[in-house]
Amino acid sequence: MPLPSPSPLTCTALLVACMSLLLGACRGPSEAPAASATTAPAPVVSSATPDPLTPSDAQLKLEDEKNSIDVFTRTAASTVFVNERRVILDPFAGRATEVPAGAGSGFIWDDAGHVVTNFHVIAKAQRITVMLQDQKTYPAKIIGVEPRKDIAVLKIVAPPKSLTPIVLPPPGHRLIVGQKALAIGNPFGLDHTLTTGVVSALGREVDGIGGVTIRDMVQTDAAINPGNSGGPLLDSAGRLIGMNTMIYSRSGASAGIGFAVPVETIRRVVPQIIRTGRAEQVGLGIRIDPQQRLERRLQLRGVIVLDVVPEGPAARAGLEGLTQTEDGFTLGDLIVGIDDAKIESYDHLYNTLDGKRVGQRVKVRVLRGGQERTVEMELVLVQ
Repeated sequence: MPLPSPSPLTCTALLVACMSLLLGACRGPSEAPAASATTAPAPVVSSATPDPLTPSDAQLKLEDEKNSIDVFTRTAASTVFVNERRVILDPFAGRATEVPAGAGSGFIWDDAGHVVTNFHVIAKAQRITVMLQDQKTYPAKIIGVEPRKDIAVLKIVAPPKSLTPIVLPPPGHRLIVGQKALAIGNPFGLDHTLTTGVVSALGREVDGIGGVTIRDMVQTDAAINPGNSGGPLLDSAGRLIGMNTMIYSRSGASAGIGFAVPVETIRRVVPQIIRTGRAEQVGLGIRIDPQQRLERRLQLRGVIVLDVVPEGPAARAGLEGLTQTEDGFTLGDLIVGIDDAKIESYDHLYNTLDGKRVGQRVKVRVLRGGQERTVEMELVLVQ
């Protein structure tokens, strides 16, 4: 019996099926069929996308850290390295050699090139150099010193654009115990370093040079190591509050007790040194012995008037000095008080007059022949 012939529709279906099998075989088993126009693309994950659980550097910095970084960044350029050099003679080679003799810190006072540091940093130097933050070194000239305040003023010739003067607080700005203190300097000859702490105490007294104490010193627990001397002590606004001067330590290392010359003393003395080459000191128009040899010999508390300046305020007030006699000398006046301050030594006299102005009137209490009297006189500049 003959088979029926396939219809045109059946042949078409078989052809389509064969073509599909052929295309599948050519594509291979690992090749996926093409996506249709309605298929959504797979999401792309970027490796640069931050992990929301990992904090950034800005988030890690506390406010106190940000402040310390900001102060150091803004003020480091105002801090300099002060190096002293000396010439030594080699007796075997028969020649002189210049060698490093020490190093300290300092800070730029103005764009004229004046640099402030401690007197003890440069006291024995034969040649001084100052290195700025850009590592350039300049020879320095001593403009003047005030050993009794441990202050020295140097000057360098450098481009004004290289000089970043230190920032001062407003006149009369008061410090508070517990406020933040930051010290920048050059300890052990290293690069700029920063130590932080607080103002630990105010009004401290430390032994100075010339038989007087340095009063109103700022005490801080910010580490002040050898080489920090002369560097700035700053507040949280980056303003100068003192000049790092010394530490109290049995071992010579920082033990949490450092002292700084207060900014008000620096503000008053440095312009005087720049202007005249020395600190201005007011007096009574008398001659005295800062070593107080006669007072010690006679066991007297006060300051002996050795002589009076002719036509000076003391002479006009009737003060008398020593009188030469056949048997030796006779005491004149012994100063025992000025205004409300008791005067028992040269240290008391110096610090009582320190900070007073030329022309200011004071009441001076003197002893003569066991009798005390008070005279009023005008202060004059000591020449």
